[in-house]
Amino acid sequence: MKALVTGGAGFIGSHLVERMVELGYDVVVLDNFRRGNKLDKSVLKKITLIEGDVRDYDTVFEATRNVDYVFHLAAVLGVDIVADNPVETMETEVVGLHNVARAAIYFGVEKLIYASTSGVYGKSAIEKAVSEDFDVSPKTSYAIAKRYNEIYLASLFEEKNLQSVSLRFFNVYGPKQDNRMVIPRFFEQALTGRPITIYGTGKQTRDFTWIGDVVTATLELAKKARGCGIYNISNESEITIEELAHKIIEITGSDSEITYIVPSKNRYDFEVERRFGSSKKLYEVTGFKPDTPLDYGLQKVYEYILNTTIAGAKHQKKVNEAAKAEETKN
Repeated sequence: MKALVTGGAGFIGSHLVERMVELGYDVVVLDNFRRGNKLDKSVLKKITLIEGDVRDYDTVFEATRNVDYVFHLAAVLGVDIVADNPVETMETEVVGLHNVARAAIYFGVEKLIYASTSGVYGKSAIEKAVSEDFDVSPKTSYAIAKRYNEIYLASLFEEKNLQSVSLRFFNVYGPKQDNRMVIPRFFEQALTGRPITIYGTGKQTRDFTWIGDVVTATLELAKKARGCGIYNISNESEITIEELAHKIIEITGSDSEITYIVPSKNRYDFEVERRFGSSKKLYEVTGFKPDTPLDYGLQKVYEYILNTTIAGAKHQKKVNEAAKAEETKN
């Protein structure tokens, strides 16, 4: 089985590619590497790597040649980056998907798997876990583009019979994620003793989904979903951002204090008070739904940071020295 993964050097993409290589897929990765390359060196030897932008059709066309599946994950990410670059965000989403879909149809690709977002629900769904039949209300350039692409894929299925799956991710987290996202940012602040900064009151809730579960759900849907569908990938649980900060302080043993920041104007549309999702539809199709406990996932992220970052190494050294001093004292 041969697959193209756009954005395959990024956080979610690299985990997906590594799992696919383990399963024996022949993988092509297309990425512009603007945010670096998160793929392990051992994996790089086993894949075809293409540097390029999904907005360039010729590059996408060549990357799609002879593949069976396309996993389209390339995107502009990060609240501040998206807020400051709405045109690039929209172009990467809309032009990128148009190019990928056009090439997929030309080469007769079996299925296109597209990374959408829970952000399409906007601020409207706050009473309970949101399911795919909820009315959507995207507000940001990022979420609007994602919703447009979901509709575009539905149209392509009707007219061109291109099978597709749109994945509405809910706050994916795990090793290798950078501090544009809240969990690695909190860990970095805690490990360096800086204040943990929360935008707003901290009472807003999120549904954090472990990267390993996201990869499993993505591959299961690629195999089992038929036609054109939209699926939540969520852990079906919620936690306040304030509670998350306290968990990370406890895990790290940090002395960091929590400070609250009034969101700037460019972040306003991203500030949702409550969001957690239902993975019922995912389970009905695949027999799988995310269930990794947040405490387990946070511990794994912490261990990764300790072993791979300067801040983690300094923190580990400090802990070791304190333990040694206590042992000598006793």
